[in-house]
Formats: sequence, structure tokens, C-alpha cells
Amino acid sequence: MDKSIIIFLAIPVFFIMILIELVYGIVKKKNTYRINDAFTSISIGLISRFPVVLNLGFQGAIFIYFAEQFNIDLMPKNEVITWLIAFVLYDLCYYWMHRLHHEIRVLWATHVVHHHGEDFNLATALRQTSTGFIWKWIFFLPMIMIGIPGEVFVSVAGVNLVYQFWVHTRHIGHLGWMEKIFVTPMNHGVHHAKNKEYIDANYGGVFILWDRFFGTYIAEVDSIKPIYGTVSELKSWNPIWANMQVFYQMIKDTFETKKTSDKFKIWYAKTNWKPDDLAAKALGDSTIMTPKKYNPVMTLSMRYFTIFQLIMLIGASAVVLLTLAQQQRIDTLFYAIITVICSTFTGMLIQNGWFTFKSFFVFSITLLCLITLSPFMNLNLLATQFFVLYVGLNTLFTGLVVLKKDNPLKQVLHER
Repeated sequence: MDKSIIIFLAIPVFFIMILIELVYGIVKKKNTYRINDAFTSISIGLISRFPVVLNLGFQGAIFIYFAEQFNIDLMPKNEVITWLIAFVLYDLCYYWMHRLHHEIRVLWATHVVHHHGEDFNLATALRQTSTGFIWKWIFFLPMIMIGIPGEVFVSVAGVNLVYQFWVHTRHIGHLGWMEKIFVTPMNHGVHHAKNKEYIDANYGGVFILWDRFFGTYIAEVDSIKPIYGTVSELKSWNPIWANMQVFYQMIKDTFETKKTSDKFKIWYAKTNWKPDDLAAKALGDSTIMTPKKYNPVMTLSMRYFTIFQLIMLIGASAVVLLTLAQQQRIDTLFYAIITVICSTFTGMLIQNGWFTFKSFFVFSITLLCLITLSPFMNLNLLATQFFVLYVGLNTLFTGLVVLKKDNPLKQVLHER
């Protein structure tokens, strides 16, 4: 289902830990959450699971091909040394994969979604790419070439990813000797910072030793508070735009630049490189940093609706995963489409722009009719029934807001 059963079992633990961190922050008056940013992080994370459950990507097939083509002798999977080698080698491969995803623009386009968040909390850890499956597997080929068994590979990959979850928090300070060996919340916070003093550093997944060895380690300085997010700010709660922003900019630059060689270089150059004729239009300036966050005002109705969306989307995703064996591929694809659309429209709604509750109401009625009347939707499946409930409640909620003629000017609340 995923890299390993470890990740599947860890998902509910992730959400429990997010809730604990939220409550702890509120009690200690050090809350690191905003409802809009948290919604975007979690919805991006939920969407990123669908390429996995739909079996998109090539990693499994390519690993099998290499093992058979080169007649690779697999290391014994019941030996401790095999697991230790796999665990350490995976993190080394991860270091270089992660580093190059920050240094090469087309790779950065798939990874940037994880760094858009301007809050640093456990929900940020869920901001995973939906497009990384295209080429991330390339960086782990050395593992199959030396004979790491597939079962061992997916297990250590799962442990590595689960480990990285807890390091996305500001509530844990300096951890003494651990800072010298392992990735911790403090040194990973530096990795997420866009300050010129911190940018492009600390790429390790479990071991910070790789950064110390290869010269990419930077420690947090007390006098320089990390400013989180990306230099080229997203300024959106739309999860699709978060995944596509840099791809869009590269395509746009490719058409606009005049020099033929630059049209190709745009894709493989350093992430901050621009052709000379487009340099003046650069999206950001790494020398100018402001702690001000993207934070459009939210009405009370928007707040309640966003919380409702989070609950229902998490519930829907849980039902899909738990009943995956009962679904046809087409069923799962439809669930993915509905999740993407509802998440996207919610993000557009809380940006307080042209997309309103009335727009969402019309969309919900249309979607409800399509689900219940479509010959492709299996209404006997529990997941389909849950989505019918979800979209039906969306229709009811947005309809009530429209009937009450919700006035944003009367209900404006600023996130703190």
C-alpha cells in the first residue's frame, strides 16, 4: 500500500501527535498553528497518498528489472548486518536525493511543496509532493545494485520517513549530543528556513553526519530567528497550485526567454538561476526576508468550514485506505479526484477571493448529482457512501451560509 506497513500504521499516530502539539502550544501560549496553513499542509499530504495507492511510478518494476537483468545476488534479509547496511545506505542516498532536489530546478519543482509552509509544525511534515514518484527512485538504485532485498528496502524507507515526522516542531529545543549525530527539530528547522544565513543546508533524513561530512551543515544561531517558507512565496492555500507553481514558472520562462540554450538550461540549472533577459522578473530576492506571513482574513464561517473540511477529508482518506482491497482502480481514481477538487476549492475559498460560498454550493450540488447518478461510481462501497455523505454535508453547510447571506465584513477574524 505504501513504502511499508509501518507508514500505514503511523498515519493515525501522526494526527494524534498533531493534536497534542496543537493543544500543548495553546496551553503554553506558543501556538505554531494557523487553521489555513494547517489545512493546506494536511490536504497536500492526503492528496500525496493517492499516487501511491494508485500504483503510479516505476520504482518497484525497475528494481525487479535490475535484479533480474543483472542477476544480482540478494543479501540475506534475516541477517542484522543487512538491515544495518540498508538503513545507513538509504539515508546516504536520501541525503543526495534531498540535496539535489534543492540544487536542480526541475527536481526542486517536485520538492518545493514541502517548503511552502510558513509555519513550522508537525502538520508541515505532511506536506509531501504528489509528483516526486517520477524520478526519486533513481537515487536509490545503488541499494538494489548491491543486493538489498525489496522487503528490507521498503521497511527502512518507512522507518526513515516516520523518523522525519517528529523533527518538524518548534517545541523541542537543543538536544545536546544528538545534534552532532542525528537530524533534530532544531537543525531541521534551519533546513526549512529561508534566511540567507540558513538557506540550502541540513539535508539529512536521520543522520546529520552526512551534512557535517559533505559541508552542508549549519547550526541555528540564537540571534537569527528562522523565517520559514520559500524565497518565492506561494501566497496561496490551493494544494494544486502548491504542487505546480515552480513547474508553471519554468514553462513560462521557457517560452519567454529568447536564447535557445537557456530554454533548456532553465530545467536543469540551479534553483535560483534565471536567463539574463528574465533576471529582472525574478520572483524573489534571497537578500530580503520578512517574517510577515501570507494570511488573508477569514470569516467565522470560513473557519468552521475549514475545520469541517479537515475532519471529513481525513475521515474520507481513512475509509479509502481501510477499504482499498474492495475497490477497483477506477473507484480509487474517482475518490482521488473528489479529494483533490474539494481540497482545492476549500483552499480557494479561504483565500477570500473570487471563489465564494455560493460558488462552493453550486459545485457541491453538481458533484453530488454526478456521484449519485454516474454509472461509474459503485454506491455499494463504503468509501463511495462516505463521499456522498461528505459532499451532501458540504451542500448543506454552504447552502446555509448562502441563505444567511454571510457578510465577511462582520465576521472578520485575523489569525494570530
